[in-house]
Amino acid sequence: MSKQAHVPPLLDLFRQFGYDGVTLSKISQATGLGKASLYHHFPGGKDEMVETVLTALEQGLEQIVLETLRSQGDAPTRLRQMCDRISKAYNDGQKPCLLASLMLGSAKEVFREQVRALLTLWIDAIATVLIEAGMEENLARQRGEDGVIAIQGALILAQGLGNPLPFQRVIQQLPHELCRPI
Repeated sequence: MSKQAHVPPLLDLFRQFGYDGVTLSKISQATGLGKASLYHHFPGGKDEMVETVLTALEQGLEQIVLETLRSQGDAPTRLRQMCDRISKAYNDGQKPCLLASLMLGSAKEVFREQVRALLTLWIDAIATVLIEAGMEENLARQRGEDGVIAIQGALILAQGLGNPLPFQRVIQQLPHELCRPI
């Protein structure tokens, strides 16, 4: 079995428990690999596992978000498609965000630059759509940040409340909010 085959259960573990809360026992149980096999696939241990998951997340961001935002069509349509795909990726707000989980505890400094790069790609892609629609560059960048804040904040709120409705509401309203006139 390849290293990539273990990404989905690792993603779920790190989303749910964060870096510090994921133990070798949990990893072994989720992947079906013993300790020796885990270190065979991931000689760098948990750090390499997270790096592998972040690489997969970057590829997912490319497919789910960036391709949609770079496609043809008007800004509201592309932003709606992005929101629909994000909603599906997060099971309508029922799955927590890996990036938020990694910014807690000891992983914060280790993975900060990778998380920053992913967030920056996302913000820039939203801003580009808005600039193409005629929005001034600084405002478009601010709206890109606001969009990511809204999505990430709604995911955290949905997890904290045990209720995905705030996330679903944000996803529905976000394209309109991002494109609203000054």
